Amino acid sequence: MPLVLVGTPIGNLGDLSPRAIEALSASDAICCEDTRRTGRLLQHAGVARRPLVVVNDHTELAAIEGVLERLALGERVAVVTDAGMPGISDPGERLVRAAVEAGHVVEVVPGPSAAVTALVASGLPTGRFAFEGFLPRKGSGRTARLAEVATEPRTTVLYEAPHRLARTLADLAAACGAERPVAVARELTKLHEEVWRGSLAEACAWVAGREPRGEVVLVLEGAPAPQAAGPEAVEAAVQDRLARGDSPRDAATAVAVALGVPKRQAYEVAVRLRR
Repeated sequence: MPLVLVGTPIGNLGDLSPRAIEALSASDAICCEDTRRTGRLLQHAGVARRPLVVVNDHTELAAIEGVLERLALGERVAVVTDAGMPGISDPGERLVRAAVEAGHVVEVVPGPSAAVTALVASGLPTGRFAFEGFLPRKGSGRTARLAEVATEPRTTVLYEAPHRLARTLADLAAACGAERPVAVARELTKLHEEVWRGSLAEACAWVAGREPRGEVVLVLEGAPAPQAAGPEAVEAAVQDRLARGDSPRDAATAVAVALGVPKRQAYEVAVRLRR
């Protein structure tokens, strides 16, 4: 029998689909993050209580063997998280990988997604986007990810906890520039849903002194296309590389990458200057 990933509401219980209710009703066991929260969801859906297996960030690895044993015995096992799709910044990814490697069928019952909901409500480009999830909380990993986000040309979607929102907005402003447009979405699909839009500088001012509640989704406009450097800048950069001892070819390669100009253009300048 299959492992069934079931998308659940991100806030409004009315978003639970009939197919999700059917999948939960047909399951022999349900993997979940919080038995109390999932118990309330089952009660709301009118699904009779069945065995609940705790699969969260701390227990997922330890729970895999037991779930595989259930599947091997022919049981149908559903997987839910507290909100949204399992495996997206939530437990489930490692469980799915193990089930696939063991030869079991994996089915998906689609459901709400905070990332996509915030993206389409942001007013920013949606044709191409990158999902970053949660940034590392500190250290070189955070610095590196911020640098990647700063140069990403696609719209970027990030998750953040409310108590870390001010710091993350400040870090994004420092990395991406204060004028980069951003949308801040919180309490999506709930009574107090809010989508704020503006620049990163304005977002930092907006969040100051506030105590936002609920998980937050940030939607950040992509990095602007680099502007090609003018002839004077290219010549100065090539001259600098030649002065360091680079060959015309090496100087042209380095300048082309750094300034976003054609390598041939930089090489012609290098040859002329060398002469």
